[in-house]
Amino acid sequence: MQMACCLKDELLCSICLSIYQDPVSFGCEHYFCRKCITEHWSRQEPHGTRDCPECRRTFTDPLLSPSLKLSNIVERYSAFPLDAILNAQRSSYPCKDHEKVKLFCLSDKSLVCFFCDEPALHEQHQVTTIDEAFEEIQREMKEQLTALQDSERGHTEALQLLQRQLTETKSSAKSLRATIGEAFERLHRFLRERQKSMLEELETDTARALADIQHKIQRYSQQLRDVKEGIQILQDKLGETGRHEFLEGVALTSEREHLIRGGFCWWKLPRIKGKIHETTLTYEDFPTSKYMGPLQYTIWKSLFQDISPVPAALTLDPMTAHQRLILSDDCTIVAYGNLHPQPLQESPRRFDVEVSVLGAEGFCSGVHYWEVMVSEKTQWMMGVANETVSRKGSIQIQPSRGFYCIVMHDGNQYSACTEPWTRLNVRTKLEKVGVYLDYAKGLLVFYNADDMSWLYTFREKFPAKLFPYFSPGQSHANGKNVQPLRINTVRL
Repeated sequence: MQMACCLKDELLCSICLSIYQDPVSFGCEHYFCRKCITEHWSRQEPHGTRDCPECRRTFTDPLLSPSLKLSNIVERYSAFPLDAILNAQRSSYPCKDHEKVKLFCLSDKSLVCFFCDEPALHEQHQVTTIDEAFEEIQREMKEQLTALQDSERGHTEALQLLQRQLTETKSSAKSLRATIGEAFERLHRFLRERQKSMLEELETDTARALADIQHKIQRYSQQLRDVKEGIQILQDKLGETGRHEFLEGVALTSEREHLIRGGFCWWKLPRIKGKIHETTLTYEDFPTSKYMGPLQYTIWKSLFQDISPVPAALTLDPMTAHQRLILSDDCTIVAYGNLHPQPLQESPRRFDVEVSVLGAEGFCSGVHYWEVMVSEKTQWMMGVANETVSRKGSIQIQPSRGFYCIVMHDGNQYSACTEPWTRLNVRTKLEKVGVYLDYAKGLLVFYNADDMSWLYTFREKFPAKLFPYFSPGQSHANGKNVQPLRINTVRL
C-alpha cells in the first residue's frame, strides 16, 4: 500500500495535481500534462521566455516532447484498481502522518488530507481548515437544532389541537346522534300515536257502518218475505176462473187476511205500496275520503303543530331602516327605493349609510329559525347583528364588528362575511335562505331553505342580544336587483 501511494505521488502532474494526461517534457527533468503546461505558458507574456513551474528554469522556445515510457506507466497504473484499494483501506480519521495539514471538505462533509487524498476530487468543492469547518458545522447544526425544535413545538401543538378536535368531534358526534335519535323518535312516536288514533277511529266508523248495514239487511229481508207472500195470495185469487166465486170469496179472503196480516188488504195495496214495497235504499257512504284523500298532507299539518322551531313570523323594525328602504305595511318586505330619501324621523337606532334594517324582535336565548325569499335578486346580505353594533357611517360587516352574515355579490357569487370572506359552495341560485340560531350553543347556521342543504356555520360566543339583519342591496338604473327581500311566513 505504501508503495502504491508513493507510485501515485510520482504520477501526479504538479499543475493539476491529477494523474498525468499525455505527459510531456521540454529540456529539464520535470513532466507535465501537455494541456496543463500549454495553458500555463499561455498566461505568460507573448514571445517571452517559458519557465518550468517546478524548477523555474527558463527556456526561449521549448519543444514539448512526449514521454512514451511515462505514458505507458500511467496507462498501466490506471488499469490496476489501486485507487479502489487505497479508498477501501483509508481511515476516516485524521491522517497521523499529516495531521497538521488536515482539511475538511464542506461539500462532501468529509476530512481531507492534502497529501493522502486525490486533490482533483475536491477541486471545485468548498474546502476549509479543521477549525473553521468545526465552527461552520457547529453553526449549521445549531440552526438545524433550532429549526427542528421549532418544528417539534409546531408538531406538538398541532397534535394537541388534533387530539382536542378528535375528542370534541367524538363528543359532538355522540351528542348529535342523541339529538337526531330524539328528534326522529319524537316523530316516530307522533306518527305511531296518530296511526293508532286513526285506526281506532276507523274501527269505530267501520263498526257503526256494519251495524247499520246489518239492521237494514234484516229489515229489507222481512219486507221481502212479506212482499213474496202477498204476491202468492194475489196470484191464487187471480187464478180463480168463476166470476161469482171470485167476488164471493173476496170478503172472506179480505177478512181472513185482515186478521192474519194485521190489516193487509189487496185492494188497499196501491195506497200502502210505499210501506210494503220500500225499495229505495237510503245508504250513507262509508267515510273513505276521511282516511284516503290527502292523507299524508293531513298528517303533515298535524305534525307541523308539533315541530319546533318553525319558520318564525318575523317583522322589520322601521326605526332602524335606512331612509332609502321601503317597507311593506306589515313590515315583512323590504326593498331599495331609487327615489329621494324619505323624510323619516332621525334616530340613533337608524342606519344612515348602509342600506340595512333590523328585525323588530331580538334574541338573547332559545332556538329560532326564519326564512327569507331572495329569488331574482343579484345582491343581498342577511344574518344577525349585535344590539350594540354601530349604525352610523360606513360599516364593516364582519364578526369583529358584531355582524354575522352571508352575502350574495356579483350576481351569482355567495360568501360568508368572515375576515377575509369565505366563498360558499352554492351549485344553484338560491331562491330562499333559512337562518337557524341557537343562542346558548353559539351557533348560527345558514341553509338553502328549498332543500335544507347546508351553506355556512358561525360558531361564536355571542356577547349581546341579537337581531335579525337584512340588506336588499342597492338597485340599479338598468332594472337589476329591484326585487325586495321577503320574510317567508308559513301559515297553515
